[in-house]
Amino acid sequence: MSSQTAPSNPTVDPYQHLQIALNADGTITRLREIPNTPPTPDPSHPTPVLSKDIPLNQSNNTWVRIFLPREALDHNSSTKLPLIVYFHGGGFILYSAASSNFHDFCANMAIDLHVIIVSVEYRLAPEHRLPAAYDDAMEALHWIKTTLDDWLRDYADLSNTFIMGSSAGGNIAYHAGFRASMETDKLEPLVIGGLILHQPGFGGSQRTQSELRDNDPILPLSVCDLVWELSLPIADRDHEYCNPKVGDGPQLLEKIKLLGWKVLVVGYDGDLLFEHQIELVKLMREKGVSVVSQFGEGGYHGIDMFEPAEAKAFQVVLKNFLLSSLVA
Repeated sequence: MSSQTAPSNPTVDPYQHLQIALNADGTITRLREIPNTPPTPDPSHPTPVLSKDIPLNQSNNTWVRIFLPREALDHNSSTKLPLIVYFHGGGFILYSAASSNFHDFCANMAIDLHVIIVSVEYRLAPEHRLPAAYDDAMEALHWIKTTLDDWLRDYADLSNTFIMGSSAGGNIAYHAGFRASMETDKLEPLVIGGLILHQPGFGGSQRTQSELRDNDPILPLSVCDLVWELSLPIADRDHEYCNPKVGDGPQLLEKIKLLGWKVLVVGYDGDLLFEHQIELVKLMREKGVSVVSQFGEGGYHGIDMFEPAEAKAFQVVLKNFLLSSLVA
């Protein structure tokens, strides 16, 4: 880790890059029209994956999108499918569970991995700064354990549940995992087997070498700085929500170790956040957590969302992790 605290590249306007405008009341206007995909809950629809939206907390306008492989309906076996609770990326401030890129990502996982996905629509910052998204994550887990939804009741193996997130969603998955580890008895019959952190978003006040290089086309350093500024409850990059090495994080990893959870961390050395991810893996190993890491060469932040070959490679890594982690 570098001790340098150099400013981010001033040539990249983060507001223009993200296509957002800051309002006087501290909210933002999201200027970019992000394509959304509607759910397809009708079994007569010719799609390999069915999906439907169910309200979670109407006062917070949160909901979940469930992805069910069609094969589950057609299969006569009583074997149920593992469950992945998923949190989308977007720097805590953009995108939705309905955004087409994340909808397609979840649909492909459901098909290729033979799993059921519950993708959570959580509240976004800065209108709802952290820990609002963590609160929504826990509300989703408690909803899953009590829901009478027929897809989850009939086809999901709640004893093989994994919490997963991409980018900022990886951060949410990590903190939701911490909270869940402290109340496992209250979540039964939902039993968590591990965490899947896909290019997870973490940081700190000290610049890393990858941040100083500042050559990630998707996540320039100035953009990274801005999303933390808009998301954290206070302007401190060493806040425990951002930096996993401070606060109660290291102690809570002891709990995850005792529970026997497995953790997968996937990233690329071309990602601006690469060294923060490496530090997280190192911390977990020091605490005795069973962690699998896979870091590819080159790449950039969110590459799996843009390049099909990398997405397929990630699916292979994820499938192997799940096969080694499922409880018989």
